[in-house]
Amino acid sequence: MAVKALYPGTFDPPTNGHVDLIQRGAKIFDHLTVAILVNPVKNPLFTLEERVEMLKEVAASMGNVSVATFNGLMVEFARRQGCSAVLRGIRAISDYEHEFQTALMNRRLAPEIETVFLQPAGRYSFVSSRMVKEVFSFGGDVSGLVPPNVIKRLRARIKNGT
Repeated sequence: MAVKALYPGTFDPPTNGHVDLIQRGAKIFDHLTVAILVNPVKNPLFTLEERVEMLKEVAASMGNVSVATFNGLMVEFARRQGCSAVLRGIRAISDYEHEFQTALMNRRLAPEIETVFLQPAGRYSFVSSRMVKEVFSFGGDVSGLVPPNVIKRLRARIKNGT
């Protein structure tokens, strides 16, 4: 039986930490769906379509990775996708507290879906999308922290003043 997993997030923008987890998740699971949450509360820098494009570019060489979008409860989307696992990244203890509580709620809502925690490679353990956007907006170098296709889009976005 094929094991399908969901890797949910906002991915605004995708970082090399995200890419690390996607690559490793693709080795663990038969199929990994990178699922971008449509969250009207957040004010993302990139549109949903742009984030889908960036992640598809990142995952293009991985035959068992797809990119999708969802809104509502993540576990309901995971069920509809036929996933039996959810992949979550943990960078620090502060991430663990939030992710642990979320995993317990998800287990209550969908006991058939397991949560799998992975730590990103150490060199990405401090990287967050929020931090990348902030550093880049002040002229800082984020090369090595995000894929080249993301740097290209960040430059275009900042150049256009949005």
